[in-house]
Amino acid sequence: MKASLKAKYDADKATAASAVTLAFNAGDVKLRASMTDATVVNGPSLNGLALAVDKPGSFSIDYNVPKKDFRFMFMNTIKVSDKPLNLAYSHSLGDQKTVLDGTLVIDSDNKVSVNHVLGSGNCKFKYTYVHGGITTFEPSYDLAKDSWDFAVSRKVYADHVLRAAYQTSSQNLTVDWATKSKLIGSYKVSANFNLDGGVKVPKVTAESTWDFEM
Repeated sequence: MKASLKAKYDADKATAASAVTLAFNAGDVKLRASMTDATVVNGPSLNGLALAVDKPGSFSIDYNVPKKDFRFMFMNTIKVSDKPLNLAYSHSLGDQKTVLDGTLVIDSDNKVSVNHVLGSGNCKFKYTYVHGGITTFEPSYDLAKDSWDFAVSRKVYADHVLRAAYQTSSQNLTVDWATKSKLIGSYKVSANFNLDGGVKVPKVTAESTWDFEM
């Protein structure tokens, strides 16, 4: 059995939140149960409790206990001109939302992704290019907003990644620093700048995750 503990701190709101996830292997299928601090604060409750069953690369079923909402996802990979095309179909019963995702892997450095919400008339396109195995460029286009987003990330040393993403429609710039270690867990610090009307004090959040074998 594997356990994961995740903590998040929002400096802007001066609030902290935590979540715990337990995962069990049952053959090729994984069983997961997760809860947040809302589940135990002020006495045990169903708030923040979620259950899931998934088979990597095949399907995933998530159940939000307090909302009584199911989300189904089915995945498959087919070949297009000898290139793998990863397909995903997801549907949420609560908001009746169906999403189709497709990613064509051209080679180890290039891939193209498309996201479409059925009935919305909108598509999002993203191109990913990895340069030298260190720097990743991700321009994307939102058809409904008629806007471009840009992201670039770079590996710094062995376990550190620095990433910057800019949304042209909202003029939001997000800068992330993340690191992952088997000894001290995973950490990420994010700063969000809204550049509409000039540079303002950023909103800063910090996340940490620890994984355990039980």
